[in-house]
Amino acid sequence: MTRICDPFSYGEGPIKEGFWGETVSVSPRISLVGHHTAEVAIIGAGVTGLNAALRLAECGVNVTVLDAQRVGWGASGRNGGFCCLGGAKASYESLKRKFGAPAVQDFLRAERAAVDHVSDLIARFGWQVDRHSDGETLLAHNPRVAATFPQVAEDLANTFQLPIEVTAKEDLAAQGFGSGFHGALTITIGFALNPLKYVTHLAEAAEDFGATIFENSAVLETKHRDGCWHLTTPEGEVSAKHLVIASNGYSSEHIPPWMAGRYLPAQSSVLVTRPLTQEEQRAQGWTSAQMAYDSRNLLHYFRLMPDGRFLFGMRGGLATSQRAHDAIRPVIRRDFEKLFPAWADVQTPHFWGGYVCYSRSLTPFAGPVRGAENLYAAFAYHGNGVAVGSYAGAMLAEQILQQKQLVHPEIMLSQPGRFPLGRFRRLLMYPAYLYYALKDL
Repeated sequence: MTRICDPFSYGEGPIKEGFWGETVSVSPRISLVGHHTAEVAIIGAGVTGLNAALRLAECGVNVTVLDAQRVGWGASGRNGGFCCLGGAKASYESLKRKFGAPAVQDFLRAERAAVDHVSDLIARFGWQVDRHSDGETLLAHNPRVAATFPQVAEDLANTFQLPIEVTAKEDLAAQGFGSGFHGALTITIGFALNPLKYVTHLAEAAEDFGATIFENSAVLETKHRDGCWHLTTPEGEVSAKHLVIASNGYSSEHIPPWMAGRYLPAQSSVLVTRPLTQEEQRAQGWTSAQMAYDSRNLLHYFRLMPDGRFLFGMRGGLATSQRAHDAIRPVIRRDFEKLFPAWADVQTPHFWGGYVCYSRSLTPFAGPVRGAENLYAAFAYHGNGVAVGSYAGAMLAEQILQQKQLVHPEIMLSQPGRFPLGRFRRLLMYPAYLYYALKDL
C-alpha cells in the first residue's frame, strides 16, 4: 500500500491508551489465505463497509470484506461516538450556489435519515451500545456566536420541522452545562454511543446473514480484468464482480489508483477521564448527559458518558509521527483544563488519536466511480462518520442492488476532485489551521 502519513499512525501506537477497546471483547477473525470468489468485495471493515455488507448480505449477495487490521480498527472504532447531523464541511450557502436549493434539501434529508438509519439498526437488532443524549448541543465560545443562535434556531426549525432550544448564558448552569460558555443551541436529532460496540455488532450481524470478514488482510493491489475485480493480499486473492472502497482516511493512494489525491486525512485526538463522582460533576456544573461541541472552527467535542467518565476531543496536530502524537497530549489536556477548570486535578488515563477525512469539495462521497466498471467508493465524512458513514454504506449497497429506498442526494453522488500537491497535500492544512485559529479568536 502507498499511504501519505507516517507509518506510526497506521499501527497500534495511536490507540495504545484508548478506552473503547476495554469495553469490548472480540475474538480475532482469520486472515485471507488462498483464492476466494464473491459477488461484492469490500475494502474496509468500518461502519461504511459493514453497513454495505449487511445490506447486501440480507439480500442474499455473496460478500467478502477485507481489512488491513481488524473490525473497527480505524476511525469507526476510535471516534467520539457522536451520531448526529453533519457530513459536509462546506457551508449550506456554498452548496446552494453550486448545486441549487433542491439538492441541498435532499442532502439535509439524507443527514436526518442517516441518524435514523443508525437508530433503526440499533433498535431492530437490540444492540447494547451505551446510547444516551437527546440530540446534540452547540455551545457558543464567544458572545458574537451566541448572538446568532436565535436566527440559527429559526432556520433549523424550518428545515427540520421541530423545535430548537436556545439557552441564554445565565441559564446554562441550570441545564447542567456549566458556566464557561456564552449560550447554547440544542437540536433534538442524534444521540451518543460507544462506537466500537456499534461497529462490532454490525460485523456480527453481517456475518449472521452470510458475509465473510477477513482481518489482517491488507489489499496490496487491485486489478480489473475479464469483467472482475481481483484483489491481492499477502497470502491470498479475492475475485469479485463489484468492488467497494470503504477505507476513508486510512486509504491508500493506489487501492485503487483512482483514490490518489482525493482524500485528506486529518488528526483528531480524544481523552477520557476516570469516572467522575456526582460531587465532582456538580463542582464543575456539568451534569448534562447531552453530547456537545463548541462553536470554534477547530472545535472541541465532549460528553459525560453513562458510567460517569467524561470524553473530551479536539482536532489533533499537523504532523503524524509518534513525536507529534505524544506532543498533542499536553495540548488537549491544557484545553480540557481551560474549559473545565474544576477538573484540573482529575486524571485522564485514556488518550488516543485517529483520522477524520476531508474531500476537496468538503462534501461526502458515496457512489459509483465514473469511468470504472463496477467500482464504488464512499469517504470524506468530515468528522461525522458514525451517521453519514453508515448511511453511505447502505447507499452503496442499494446502488449495487439497483434499489432506491433511501435518499441518494446529488451532493453525495458528486465525484470529488483531487487535492493539489499530490502525496504532499497535507501541507495545505498548515495555512488552513492558521486561518481557522484566527477566525476562532
